[in-house]
Amino acid sequence: MDKIRIHGPCRLQGRVRASGAKNAVLPEMAATLLVDGPVTLRNVPVVRDVQTMIKVLRHLGARRVSLDGDVLRVEGGAAGEPEAPYDLVRTMRASILVLGPLLARLGRARVSLPGGCAIGARPIDYHIEALRRMGAAIEIEHGFVVASSPRLKGAEIVFAERTVTGTENVMMAAVLAEGRTVLKNCALEPEVTDLARFLNACGARIEGAGTGRIVIEGVERLRGTEHRVIPDRIEAGTFLIAAAATQSAVTVERCDPTHLETVLDKLQECGVVLRVDGDAIGVGKDGPLRGVNVTTRPYPDFPTDLQAQFMALMTRAEGVSIITETVFENRFLHVGELRRMGARIVVDGQTAIVAGPAPLSGAPVMASDLRASACLIVAGLSAEGETVINRAYHIDRGYEKVETKFQTLGARIERIGG
Repeated sequence: MDKIRIHGPCRLQGRVRASGAKNAVLPEMAATLLVDGPVTLRNVPVVRDVQTMIKVLRHLGARRVSLDGDVLRVEGGAAGEPEAPYDLVRTMRASILVLGPLLARLGRARVSLPGGCAIGARPIDYHIEALRRMGAAIEIEHGFVVASSPRLKGAEIVFAERTVTGTENVMMAAVLAEGRTVLKNCALEPEVTDLARFLNACGARIEGAGTGRIVIEGVERLRGTEHRVIPDRIEAGTFLIAAAATQSAVTVERCDPTHLETVLDKLQECGVVLRVDGDAIGVGKDGPLRGVNVTTRPYPDFPTDLQAQFMALMTRAEGVSIITETVFENRFLHVGELRRMGARIVVDGQTAIVAGPAPLSGAPVMASDLRASACLIVAGLSAEGETVINRAYHIDRGYEKVETKFQTLGARIERIGG
């Protein structure tokens, strides 16, 4: 099993490009199941979750799925058995996104619940409730969502809470439904807007994406198209935070600063000097960092996917920082590993209190999830001595060639075998 080894502390310097957004391309890949004709997606990140979704599409009958560099071509739509088995989707929660497209295109679907997903308070309830309102019969059988409908009907749906994958799944189902569908209390994330832009290029009729109210007029069919995936705002934010934590001069190129406004505000609040020039954001060498408070909330507020990385940054800041997690109930698993490196962090429920600056020292640590992996890289880059991050496969789910990109900035980081 691969590990990532870092010799710190590191001073970074140079320019790095943001890859395409994993959280945008995965629903767009699922949406190709709805399309008649070839689809070309550009700026696709070469990450493990994309490779998994390629396997899912092939299993579902796509005649051709090929990834050449950052260009993905898909042809054939949903032509096989409408089942996404557990062995393919157990590592990727986004696999539930094939439910809406399969149901809309084939009238039936059998999709394994992603690993660890418990029906109840989880957001997948919102997917199921919405599809039922559109006329689908849905049961949970032996760990599968089993759904059927001759043709979905347009409906008015109000999400009890904002849900990104719920908004995306139901929006995809509605594009081929009969009549008008109105979605309220929708997720506002740029990835939702990008999915709507892709679907509209295929002939869908979607208005309001990026707002709390989305209106979809159902159409008979979708045609193939070409589409460029938006930049990954979480990857870009991770590089900016790493630069700030190491007091380095780094420019992140080919990103969209408008997608990171809340993050940039927090970085400036804690004393980071930023320069925004078109699609590039630069971090300059600065003085001491100040501790600031952060509360994660759905977009456009501070993203939960950067909470762990920002906590690593706050271990380098003067004073006390209070970080509150409101999106996921179990997203402080990285705290124990940061403590192993010398961080002073106290957790009280969904709040972490960070006292800094802490003299971090390298240590063997364990990555528990994708964003915790990125957090430990940030900490390792700013710590004294050698840090070895076990379970490197987590970072590969969402970051393209992460060690190579940091190496180009001068980091002493490498991948080693288990």
